[in-house]
Amino acid sequence: MRRKLVAGNWKMNGSLVANAALMAEIKAGLTAPACDIALCVPAPYFAQCQAELAGSAIAWGAQDVSAHAAGAYTGEIAVSMLQDFACQYAIVGHSERRAYHAESDALVAQKAVRALQAGVTPIVCVGETLAEREAGQTDAVVGRQLAAVLDVLDAADLARIVVAYEPVWAIGTGKTATPQMAQDVHLALRAKLAEKNPAAAAEVKILHGGSMKPDNAAELLAMPDIDGGLIGGAALKALDFLAIVAAAR
Repeated sequence: MRRKLVAGNWKMNGSLVANAALMAEIKAGLTAPACDIALCVPAPYFAQCQAELAGSAIAWGAQDVSAHAAGAYTGEIAVSMLQDFACQYAIVGHSERRAYHAESDALVAQKAVRALQAGVTPIVCVGETLAEREAGQTDAVVGRQLAAVLDVLDAADLARIVVAYEPVWAIGTGKTATPQMAQDVHLALRAKLAEKNPAAAAEVKILHGGSMKPDNAAELLAMPDIDGGLIGGAALKALDFLAIVAAAR
């Protein structure tokens, strides 16, 4: 039985004061969580999160990581820097990085490998746009995105990644990914993982990143291949985030 993971993605939000209040409220509201929990925060707040969350049930991580180990890459964040702050996770290939920074499947794969080499768990994001969905290309698109990562991983490393499915077409469009629609894609992703390593595919957590909220979390998380959520807006509201964690039992 895969233990679920609820990972908050703060995106480009936060301040020292707001972060402290949010984390304090989340910690105070947790009572024997039945799932893994993580907060992926902007890099300037790694030290704050390490100080606030150390010893708690909440892990912390980054929203991106460089494919390079070090060097003349202004603005990039090396995985060794994540290690300095005991980050356990790094999101790679988020739809916003792919769209706004033109990140390719190959670059995302390099970032995943770099994280794994340092003992940081990559949360590998895949997902199709509205045009791709309407053209019936969902399985082909997410399959291609995932295959780029699988092609550069050893079969033994497969169980060390987390996958997150983001139905990009359902974010801010007014359209909705139903639990069954999400489950169908998660199942296809698990089948793709099984082509590489059947045993490990059964262990890999596949998160849903399509606007999971308190009012739809339980129904989504009841699906057999939805192993948690990559939470955006709801991760910035303690009560909403705690409600989703509670639904992941």
